[in-house]
Amino acid sequence: MASFPVEVLFGLYLGILTGIVPALVSWAFGFVFKYVTGVTVPAFGVVVLSVAIAGVNGGLLALNDPTFTQSANQVRLSVAVIVVLMLSLYAHNAGDKMGAEFPRKLSLRRLTDRTLSTDVIELVGGRGQVAVRVSGDVGDMEGYPAVPADLRREIREWTATFPADVPVVELEGRVADRLRTEFDLADVAVTLDERARATVNAAPPLGGLSKRVPAGKRGVSVRALLPTGTARGDEIALATPDRTYRGEVLSLRSDRAAERTADVTDGGTEPAPDPATTPSLPVADGGDGRVTVAVDTGQASSLLGSTVERLSIQSRGTRREYELLSLLRRAGNRIRKVTLREGAPLAGTTIGDAALRDAYGVTVLAVRHAGRWQFAPRGSQALDTGDDLFVVGSYDAVTAFREAVA
Repeated sequence: MASFPVEVLFGLYLGILTGIVPALVSWAFGFVFKYVTGVTVPAFGVVVLSVAIAGVNGGLLALNDPTFTQSANQVRLSVAVIVVLMLSLYAHNAGDKMGAEFPRKLSLRRLTDRTLSTDVIELVGGRGQVAVRVSGDVGDMEGYPAVPADLRREIREWTATFPADVPVVELEGRVADRLRTEFDLADVAVTLDERARATVNAAPPLGGLSKRVPAGKRGVSVRALLPTGTARGDEIALATPDRTYRGEVLSLRSDRAAERTADVTDGGTEPAPDPATTPSLPVADGGDGRVTVAVDTGQASSLLGSTVERLSIQSRGTRREYELLSLLRRAGNRIRKVTLREGAPLAGTTIGDAALRDAYGVTVLAVRHAGRWQFAPRGSQALDTGDDLFVVGSYDAVTAFREAVA
């Protein structure tokens, strides 16, 4: 028989070696039992289970067995049993604590939530902002034609600033909407990393101006002096010697862009490119150019035969609905359009019976039922499969409602 200290060391070694599995089982047992029932397993039960798992015949009764007490390895085995018990009790306590603190409700969105790195966020006027830039090459989207090289280059050089106090998933949606609007893309998918670098897959525009000309309007292209910052969607006034025409900007072509293209092509030795091949711009950089504007059908012919003397941008002002949306967003609310899927729990009920505010934490602003819109609907408003709802609520509430019914 070895000396007492050596026997103790052997016991520690044997206890740690044989106590790993009992400790893991104790941790799992404590965690699952606490998480499911909310009740802590008695320590005595954990001790008996651990010693039994460790292979000691008869559990704790083995400590009174003569073959154990009179064994030459009594010290070693006793230390090993104590180590196993300590490891098991500690693991059980840790599992019990984790079971009490572990959240009861988990969603895939919470598990996949991502955040931006703090060093890419800039404080401007007391609010955090982040500059989003396109990283790498712009990919194509399956099922669409390839993106032209010039459009691919413009998207790759694109950058914009967004608020940093929104979830990354929502920020990706905002970036995609911005790209879709500025470059008139048929479809776009955006993925952001923690450095606010965007990976973009895009589909080129499938239609021309016809997609942007409202019903009852005609697109007319005229030459004019374009104010710096003129963008698609702006409301403008075209002053001619006879009258003033008002309309909405559909597209822009700047002479300065054509001149820069000519300077780059073979060191500027090529003639200025054809205006038809000059890329359309989302925002004008000032100077002479050509603008396509949507005007009333009856005014299109007279505008084509006139010379534009002055182009001015019309102010849209601050509309009341924009102020309302701003207040809602500042309060942490979001507005989303949701379409009820087939088999949704709301189909075949009414807004009052569904108790949306109590069940989901959202309020219905408008409903399109049977092809007709109903604003500020009453509780008796019927809901059915395919109905469109505009709902307002917190980001989490709107997201949960959308996942449940859309």
